[in-house]
Amino acid sequence: MNAIAKGFSDGGVITWRNLMNVRRNPDWLMAATLQPIMFVLLFAYVFGNAIGGDAGGGAYREFLIAGIFAQTVAFNSAFTVIGFANDLQKGIIDRFRSLPMSRLAVVFGRTTSDLVVSVVALIVMSLCGLIVGWRIRGSFLDAVLGYLVMLMFAWALSWVGALIGLTARSVEVAQSAGLIWMFPLSFISAAFVPLDKLPGVLRVIAEWNPFTAVINATRDLFGNRWGAPQTGWPAEHAALYAVLCCVAIIAIFAPLATLKYRRVASK
Repeated sequence: MNAIAKGFSDGGVITWRNLMNVRRNPDWLMAATLQPIMFVLLFAYVFGNAIGGDAGGGAYREFLIAGIFAQTVAFNSAFTVIGFANDLQKGIIDRFRSLPMSRLAVVFGRTTSDLVVSVVALIVMSLCGLIVGWRIRGSFLDAVLGYLVMLMFAWALSWVGALIGLTARSVEVAQSAGLIWMFPLSFISAAFVPLDKLPGVLRVIAEWNPFTAVINATRDLFGNRWGAPQTGWPAEHAALYAVLCCVAIIAIFAPLATLKYRRVASK
């Protein structure tokens, strides 16, 4: 029990250290917020009227925001990848190894600090969404639950990013590896178009995609559903499936990332 408490305590110190690095390098935070703002404006005003049909784009813009939220927090996991790769390349991991601290603390601290960045990004995206016409139609409690589901998803993907970052041999490799797998997962989903608009095989993949589960759960809680009603177990139990997906990702990748860190730190 004391080891677990020490791990969380040391992890808090590493979290603070990483957040101080973000403060000293504000371009990281700008990258985490400017890109999704561009996606909102691009899809809302360039594609919105075409995809929105008779709704004139207004309903589509409400539909869009949850997808942008999910894509934003997913892409933010690339900061976890790059952060670990950068620490490995500069020898920071070797310095951590020499300190009397929990091995879990470094990985936990990195994922937690990047979760804070995702919180900031979601605040910025929410304000941007309000400007383009997005509104939360559900209750206050439902809205809070929607944000919590999104943040749980962000934290889960950070553990995936941690494993990739500890495996990458350089920062340059990490930059590519941290993003390349995100594009098919985020675009073959219900992020930007309703599932009924996708062809057969892609629709099946999108229905069971964890991105779609998180997005559908958030849309349900925000009251932002649009398009033909979705059927099937993942759509009808979106919140449950989203939480199960997040728990499964953490259960798989947290031990793998921690084990990888122990191997890297023991070299």
